[in-house]
Amino acid sequence: MKNILTCIILLITFFSSAQEIKVLTPTRIELLDLNTTDEKEFNRNKKACEEIRERMSKGLKKEDLTQEEKAELDKMVDPTMMSYWDIEGQGCSWYCGGGSYKETASSHLADQGSINYRAENAMDLNYKNVWVEGVPGYGVGEYLEYSFYQGRPRITEIIVVNGHVKSETAWRNNSRVKKLKMYIKGKPYAILNLTDQRAAQHFKVAPIGKLDKNIDYVTSKSLPPWTMKFEIMEVYPGDKYEDTVLSEIYFDGIDVHCFAKGTLITMADHTQKPIEDVSVGEQILSYHRATDSYIAATIQELASPIHDTLVTISLSDGSTITCTRDHPLLSFSGDWLSYTPEKTQIAYEFDDVKQLKIGSVLQTISGAVNILNIKEINTTQQTYTIVKLDKTNTFIANGILVGTEELRIPRTCDRHKIITE
Repeated sequence: MKNILTCIILLITFFSSAQEIKVLTPTRIELLDLNTTDEKEFNRNKKACEEIRERMSKGLKKEDLTQEEKAELDKMVDPTMMSYWDIEGQGCSWYCGGGSYKETASSHLADQGSINYRAENAMDLNYKNVWVEGVPGYGVGEYLEYSFYQGRPRITEIIVVNGHVKSETAWRNNSRVKKLKMYIKGKPYAILNLTDQRAAQHFKVAPIGKLDKNIDYVTSKSLPPWTMKFEIMEVYPGDKYEDTVLSEIYFDGIDVHCFAKGTLITMADHTQKPIEDVSVGEQILSYHRATDSYIAATIQELASPIHDTLVTISLSDGSTITCTRDHPLLSFSGDWLSYTPEKTQIAYEFDDVKQLKIGSVLQTISGAVNILNIKEINTTQQTYTIVKLDKTNTFIANGILVGTEELRIPRTCDRHKIITE
């Protein structure tokens, strides 16, 4: 009787655990049409646009361009893409604040000349390089594992590029994944059901990887990294090869655009508080651009990721502000400015972001202030940001009007055709 009860308890435990594993289907699918003909056109257009931009940097105005030159600029979806095979350009993304520091795999196919099929290929943001499992058969049970440092930005989306997508022939000849079992910190989290399409498949998840706000960067360095594993459960057989291929598993998320510790936030009552001390639910002072007035706005979300590419801006009133390089700051004339305007324009809903430079005039709560110096900082440090407010998308940091992280939007390259959402 005792043995029967034990078996029943074990069965209940097993099924309860199984039910906790989520089954996820893509929330968005972007069909890929990668080919060498388009690669040649990309390279031709990129060279033409670089020549036009060079002339514009020397004083040529956009309205003086020929119709052909304007058409060339319109063709270029993302001017920060260095290669046709890049998944993302150099614009702002979740990777501004980090990414995995190590990728490993249970196996990989042996190198073929100068071409390799190792784990790191699945996280290099390049469509052409791939991970291929290296065991006989379809590789069921083989896996990729990503290791993350504590404090990196949180993940809210997992994107899987299934199969060898560099060409239609390569995609059909090699096997693709049908189901991936996903683990977080060694524990089953979800099963990703992949469609058999040459595409980037997006899976939405609740924020993964949040670091305790009370743990500073120095402490976080001594903490063990956390892992995310993707195990092959089922496959779609290839026409020619059993080898199962994944071109990429990459991520998107939040907590990207931030300020250094000690940045003073103006509260609704006009007092100031260090950004690391503000809390969700508190009211801060926000500028309402449509009415040209200051109002109280409630903080709905905060974040504190680690960054290693910041700028310190020295101002004519003797103050400074340190932020990520693509964070938009409001000029006295009402324009958005950024140290890397092309990146900001790609990442935010702005049609025209101007260059932040020495001599620029920023809008402050008391009027205007000139930029005297801009210094790049490459030292890794913990940063902080207000992600979301209930009414507006601006707040006041060290007296300067700045934007929240909610300004960030995704962009889709013309090589992708979105078929579901």
